Amino acid sequence: MDKINEYLQIAIDKAVFFLPRIILAGIILWIGFKIVKRLVIWVGIALEKAGFSETLRPFLTSTTSVVLKGAVLFVIASFIGADLTGLVAILAAAGFAIGMALQGSLGNFASGILILTLKPYKIGDWIQIEDKFGKVEEIGIFSTDVLTPGNKILVVPNSMVTDTVVTNFSEKGKIRLELAVTMPYDESFPKVKRIIVDALLALPKVLQDPIPEVGIENFDSHSVQLLVRPYVLPEDFWEVTFEAHKAIKSTFHTNDIKVAYSEGVEMGRIGE
Repeated sequence: MDKINEYLQIAIDKAVFFLPRIILAGIILWIGFKIVKRLVIWVGIALEKAGFSETLRPFLTSTTSVVLKGAVLFVIASFIGADLTGLVAILAAAGFAIGMALQGSLGNFASGILILTLKPYKIGDWIQIEDKFGKVEEIGIFSTDVLTPGNKILVVPNSMVTDTVVTNFSEKGKIRLELAVTMPYDESFPKVKRIIVDALLALPKVLQDPIPEVGIENFDSHSVQLLVRPYVLPEDFWEVTFEAHKAIKSTFHTNDIKVAYSEGVEMGRIGE
C-alpha cells in the first residue's frame, strides 16, 4: 500500500509539473500552425507575383509548410524539456544516407528547380535535346516529357537538360529547315534557285515571309551542293520536310534538271 501511495504521489507530482507545459504546448502548437498556414499563403502569393510556374509553386509552398511546421514541433519539444540532441544526430545521419542513395534523383530534382525557375522552355514548345526532338508535354520536378512527331513520349531526366545544349524551336515562333539538294555543274544556278523557291512557296505550310533561302554550300566531284532553307512553324517541321523534298523532286522533273548518279558522272533524268 505504501508503494502504491508512493507511485501515486510521483504521478501527481509529474502531472503538476508537466500538465501546464503540455497545455501551453498545445496552445503554442495551435497558434504556430495558424501562423504557418498564413505564412504559406503569403509565400504562394509572392511566388505567383514573382512569376514562378504553376508546377513549381505547389512544391515550394508544400516544402515551406513542412519546414515551418517541423520548426514549430521542435520548439514545442524543447519547451516541454525533451532532449533533442540524439534526434538531431539521427536525422543528420539519415539525411546523409538518403542523399548518398539518391544522388541521381537529387541531381534531377535540382535541375528541375532550375528549369522551372529559369524557364528555358515551356509546355507546348518544340525543343531538341541532343538528338531528341519533340513538343514539351509536361515539365516535372525530376523529368520532362517530350512528345515526338512519331507520337512517342520521351521521359528526359532534367539533369540531362541542364548538362547539354537545348534548342528551343518555338522561342521565335518559326524555325528554318535545312535541306540538302544537288545540281549539275552545267546547270544555271539562278534558274535552279528560282524553280526551287517557287515550288516551296506553293506549299501551304511554308511561310511566305521570310522567303526560302537557296545557296551554294559546297562543290563535290560530281555536282554542286545546295542548301535550301524554308521557314515553317515548329509543329509543321516534319510534314514540310517531306513535302519540300517531294516538291523539289517534282519541279526538277518538270524543268528537266539532271543530277549525277553515284555510279558515275553520267547525267540521268529524274523520274516524276
